[in-house]
Amino acid sequence: MAAAFYSFSAILFLSLTIPSNACFPADRAALLIFKSTLHEPRLGIFRTWRGTDCCRRWYGVSCDPETHRVADINLRGESEDPIFEKANRTGYMTGSISRAVCRLTRLSSLIIADWKGISGPIPSCITSLPFLRILDLVGNKFTGPIPADIGRLSRLTVLNVADNQISGYIPRSLTNLSSLMHLDIRSNQISGTIPRTFGKLRMLSRALLSKNRLTGAIPPSISYIYRLSDLDLSLNQLSGTIPAALGKMAVLATLNLDGNKMSGQIPTTLINSGISILNLSRNALEGYIPDAFGPRSYFTVLDLSYNNLRGRIPKSISAATFVGHLDVSHNHLCGPIPAGSPFDHLEASSFTYNDCLCGKPLRAC
Repeated sequence: MAAAFYSFSAILFLSLTIPSNACFPADRAALLIFKSTLHEPRLGIFRTWRGTDCCRRWYGVSCDPETHRVADINLRGESEDPIFEKANRTGYMTGSISRAVCRLTRLSSLIIADWKGISGPIPSCITSLPFLRILDLVGNKFTGPIPADIGRLSRLTVLNVADNQISGYIPRSLTNLSSLMHLDIRSNQISGTIPRTFGKLRMLSRALLSKNRLTGAIPPSISYIYRLSDLDLSLNQLSGTIPAALGKMAVLATLNLDGNKMSGQIPTTLINSGISILNLSRNALEGYIPDAFGPRSYFTVLDLSYNNLRGRIPKSISAATFVGHLDVSHNHLCGPIPAGSPFDHLEASSFTYNDCLCGKPLRAC
């Protein structure tokens, strides 16, 4: 009986001494462990992490105003915050992410970006955070794979692990992220194929997968993603033909497939589509440039260089509403370059290293 009384008294004492609007004690303890595995000597941002209330004046930490649970960790190594301006430098942080971060069960966003020196794996327990909406770890030295069961994060809208040293495969479960809008895994060491069911990501607007070691074909299911506006698969080892359905996508504006091993012909659908930046350079594409340009053709960039294209430059290109930068160099094209727009503002370098192209801006035919 006496023991129970003292236990109740201790709980009562804690409830009276911790302010009602202070952060949850277990969250504060988890943050301190999280802090202990990171080292940032230049700016001193972690010197603000003191006192009992982690919801107030702890740099980069935000809490839910009602529950006082930690909701956001937002630490960026490149910031316009006064603490960076005063030091007149960007930040550099080393260390790793402690698994203690997974004790912050109400966490909505985890942003630890552009610190250049944070390494180690992404804790697999991250996938147990049911409220996580943003995971942004861009610009560090993280290694190991993307957690295999990343698909458990049903609320995730942003997944950005670009510019790290991530390896392994794209997890199959990733295609279960039904709320995902922004996927950026550029500049890593990710290998294997793009999941066949990639098209299940129906909310996706940007898919940036360039500069990895991806192989295999482009899944046709990508064309099912109605909202997709930017698709960057460049600088991989993708092969096979370009799915014609990509040219029929409603809002696709940027398609970068350069620096792969794509073969076959250029689908006609890509030429008379809503795509404004189309880069198919440095592949193994064959056949003719489709003679399908029309009023819907509006290209700020059209790069078909370093392929095995042959035949003439189609005259219908003059029917395009706009062609800004055009590059068909390093192919096997032949015949006269059409006169007039857009050719009257293009330089010779756009047409060099072909078999027998002639006319302005090259030599006369």
